[in-house]
Amino acid sequence: MRTKSCLFTWLCGAILFFGLTLAAASPAQASAGPGRCTGKFVNPITDICWSCLFPISVGGLKIWPSSRPDTSNPPLPVCLCGLRPGIAMGFWEPVRLADVSMKPWCFVNLGGIKLDPGFDIGFKSMAGPSAVGGATQYNSQWHVHWYAYPLIFWMEIVADFLCLEQGSVDILYITEIDPLWQDSELTAIINPESVLFTNPLALAACAADCVAATAKLATDQLFWCAGCQGSMYPLNGNVSATIGHVQASRLALARFSYKLHRELVAWGTMGAEGLCGKYLMPVMRKQQYRFQATNPNPQTRGRYACAALGASTTFMPGTQVYPAIGEDMGYLVWRKRNCCAL
Repeated sequence: MRTKSCLFTWLCGAILFFGLTLAAASPAQASAGPGRCTGKFVNPITDICWSCLFPISVGGLKIWPSSRPDTSNPPLPVCLCGLRPGIAMGFWEPVRLADVSMKPWCFVNLGGIKLDPGFDIGFKSMAGPSAVGGATQYNSQWHVHWYAYPLIFWMEIVADFLCLEQGSVDILYITEIDPLWQDSELTAIINPESVLFTNPLALAACAADCVAATAKLATDQLFWCAGCQGSMYPLNGNVSATIGHVQASRLALARFSYKLHRELVAWGTMGAEGLCGKYLMPVMRKQQYRFQATNPNPQTRGRYACAALGASTTFMPGTQVYPAIGEDMGYLVWRKRNCCAL
């Protein structure tokens, strides 16, 4: 699996390198037309909601409290991994950066660069109204670019702390080259259970998940729901009921996160099971993640700046999207980590 991951990372890097070369050779073509990509580089100081690190806990005690809701932590302050004793710590860590855009090959968090790979792949995204049951609803199709972004580690804010995600900034996943992300029928290969949750009763349960995610945290038992954003299935970027860019982009990002867990690329880090290392989590626990907007307008303050997965967008800070010049979204992904620290 490690070999496949390295190969995919190399392929993504090669495509990005050649795309950047083409964009540099013909900058007018890369930014012209109605499909112009917009965005800016994320400032690791001013564009980060640093209060989203909290609360920090030792066992069941919050040593640095916060108004933001937190997942349950192991009750005991001490832990044991093999023969190694430690302190059971819980904290939130920024680990991934994500572009979410309806424009293929639009790298929002890389300054709004739109690449031309030189071949017809990933250009089937579209948006428009469709008639369903006599009513018109808006459909949209989104692409996601997933970056490694271990911010605390590479900024050396905390030194010699083995619990932190380590590494450097890198591109890990590009959905334009993933056929499962393009086609809902192919996506059924990794989510065959989706047929069980297309009935009205299952969808009605998502209302309870919406309330729970907005008030505190999402309900992990309702794994087929993405709270107020809609249904978690299918695990691709085809959003059949789009209310707005914020709702649809957050739904696409939630589905993509779930897809990585289903493909065993992303693992669990929260709870007592994560004290001694990451563990398999093919059914993603939604409480493990928070999404903070970085583009077009960084959300760095307030309780809903890094809202729980599925929380209502009504209470989030305004001006998250601008017509025409700010419809490409960027997010910083915060992940809950429980760790047995030395």
